[in-house]
Amino acid sequence: MAFVQIIEIETNRADEIEELVREWRAKTAGTRTALRGMLTRDRDRPNTYLQIVEFPSYEDAMANSKLPATAELSQKISALSEGPLVFRNLDVESVEEM
Repeated sequence: MAFVQIIEIETNRADEIEELVREWRAKTAGTRTALRGMLTRDRDRPNTYLQIVEFPSYEDAMANSKLPATAELSQKISALSEGPLVFRNLDVESVEEM
């Protein structure tokens, strides 16, 4: 079953976070299990961003989380955040193309 993780980040340093994610992609090429990632900005809450990451399965997401570069990325993003990161772990029940 496909799996999606949403990470809510409150920060005024989104550009720096995007750079960290680019660095993470380079470090994890060939080893990461994430299929797609998106950084979105909440229009209704200033300085609130949602990182949406898709995986083939929950197990793949957990393997990705265990990568040293992923742990490093999480620590660095936390340091740039104005509050704690909020994680949502979602099993994908269905997907429909519109």
